[in-house]
Amino acid sequence: MPPVSRRLRRVITAVLVPFAAAVVVGLVVLWPGGAPQHARTGVGFDQQTRQGTVVKLVTVSCKAAGAAPATDSAGAPAGDVCQKATVEVTSGPDKGTTFTEVVQPDQTRRYTAGEGVVLAYAPTAPPGLRYSVTDVRRGLPLALLAGIFALAVIVVGRLRGLMALVALAVSFGVLTLFILPAILHGDNPLLVAVVGGSAIMLIALYMCHGVNARTSVAVIGTLCSLFLIGVLGSVFISWAHLTGNTSDETGLIHSLYPGIQIKGVLLAGVIIGSLGVLDDVTVTQVAAVWELKDADPGVSRRKLYGAGMRIGRDHIASVVNTLVMAYAGAALPLLLLFSIARSGVLQVAGSELVAEEIVRTLVGSIGLVASVPLTTALAALVVSADRQPAAAGAARGEGRTDARGGAARTVAAGGGGHRRRGK
Repeated sequence: MPPVSRRLRRVITAVLVPFAAAVVVGLVVLWPGGAPQHARTGVGFDQQTRQGTVVKLVTVSCKAAGAAPATDSAGAPAGDVCQKATVEVTSGPDKGTTFTEVVQPDQTRRYTAGEGVVLAYAPTAPPGLRYSVTDVRRGLPLALLAGIFALAVIVVGRLRGLMALVALAVSFGVLTLFILPAILHGDNPLLVAVVGGSAIMLIALYMCHGVNARTSVAVIGTLCSLFLIGVLGSVFISWAHLTGNTSDETGLIHSLYPGIQIKGVLLAGVIIGSLGVLDDVTVTQVAAVWELKDADPGVSRRKLYGAGMRIGRDHIASVVNTLVMAYAGAALPLLLLFSIARSGVLQVAGSELVAEEIVRTLVGSIGLVASVPLTTALAALVVSADRQPAAAGAARGEGRTDARGGAARTVAAGGGGHRRRGK
């Protein structure tokens, strides 16, 4: 990549340094210092847990175990075979104690001997009812999958892949140490998301792609697109009267921390969710424009923009589909409402539960679409402005050399003629 002129570096620095300074100030001012404490409710993820292991499984009669037998779709008895699991507590003050749990035939979760489980712990309950199985332990398969992912990224991406993993870890740190605790402390979720998302963007882009003009142009394009997403999200979330309190999780959070602005949390989620895909779009478009200019240094700014947009249109088609499918996969249970609802598709789509996902998807997609022409135009403007002065200077230098050479030749010719006439 050809070096960037000093004048262009000064312009980019004048734009990005104040922005980066504002982000640092925002991090310092809004830094929460950890999540606020609260009294445990014992509900969902807010309950105390211990580790356990299934040590024995025995097939028993459901009636004998005091459990309801399985039934078919008509409600008729379909079987009287249950499993009686003996579970040993492997952590906490009651380590080594055991309890039994009956697994009914219609339960989706089945156990195997030696399987690790997560136990809900209720210290105020009677001794025989303090523990119950809430989930299975998945640490090993998840850790193995994460290791395979990291290895694949490093093998294919090499040093760039390693830096991407480091940036991912830093981004996760900003999310868990700043964004989430700050929201829980009652700070404005939109402001927290903008500051935290901007910090993630700066760290990830510069760490993965280097501190150079191309990355800086991508940062500016991403910033402008995030601003557009924030404005559109704020307008349409308010216009559609979305509260953001559409799940048990948000209801529990609001009950524990009444000062949280749930609607702002929804908007913050839209911004953060769009950030990762925006980075991909802006970096790709800037790189495409830069490479096109390097391949043909004499191309005009208009042709450069047109060529970049032809690449960008293909990018738009694939990225928008990716974003919509990602949201659809995450909200797949909601999509089932469309197939079972008897009140009509439009009525289901207008419900807050579904409308929230529609607004989230469309606002993010609009920001992605807008980022392509915006970033392409910005990259074409910067790379053309960077090359034109040098080319013009070279042309002016050649003109001066030709002029001086022509004048010298004329003088020499004239001088020679004069001397001939003198002779």
